[in-house]
Amino acid sequence: MKQKRACAVVVGVGAARGIGAACCRRFASEGMAVVVVGRSPHKIDAVAAELRADGATAMAVACDVTRPGDVERLFVAVDDAGWRPALLVYNVGNNVVKPFLKLTPEDIETTWRQCALGGFMVAQGAIPRMLEADAPSTMVFTGATASLRARPPFSAFAAAKAAERALAQSLAREYGPEGIHVAHVIIDGIVDGEQVDRAFKGAGRALRLAKGKNGTLQPDSVADTYWQLHQQPADAWVHELDLRPAAESF
Repeated sequence: MKQKRACAVVVGVGAARGIGAACCRRFASEGMAVVVVGRSPHKIDAVAAELRADGATAMAVACDVTRPGDVERLFVAVDDAGWRPALLVYNVGNNVVKPFLKLTPEDIETTWRQCALGGFMVAQGAIPRMLEADAPSTMVFTGATASLRARPPFSAFAAAKAAERALAQSLAREYGPEGIHVAHVIIDGIVDGEQVDRAFKGAGRALRLAKGKNGTLQPDSVADTYWQLHQQPADAWVHELDLRPAAESF
């Protein structure tokens, strides 16, 4: 039987200037085949095309992680390519910024489905394929400050991210002994990417300048850390770490 090629599956790729796309580029630079996964076909197609233009092997798969059928089709596409997930990054979760009494049940459900339910379904798709390979594998969940500390007006986001963190802990305890390194990375600060521009409606650049030197997280630096997690020996695995700019208070 032909051995499957190890690949990196990056779920939650959006803008070219973001953590997901930076992870794709970092893993491709190490010679891994990369599966670029996101909801917006034009965005993931652009990232995959950039990787291929640089000589990497990559494919884009459109996927809404809240839909079981989409998640199933994602891993069928990986199988059909003759690849196996050796490194998976779950980088999903949009913030909802509202005072508590303005939140709707739909707000709570949407954030939970993206962070917790989506993470659950993607992990269920990846883990059997990782175990079949009989080789060390890595699964990284992108968390947030809200994963640990809930405060207004981020009640919905905090509840969903805390659930995702609990999922990551459970997976680490169950599958660490089976050779799967599960890590949860808390992003404690503003990421210098396109998402901050959208969130602050054009004021993102001014905010980044106001933060000053080492005031924002650079996506490429975050991706470097994710790759380091993948390289850790099994006798000294990190499960949880937090990343923040030197100038960020905590």
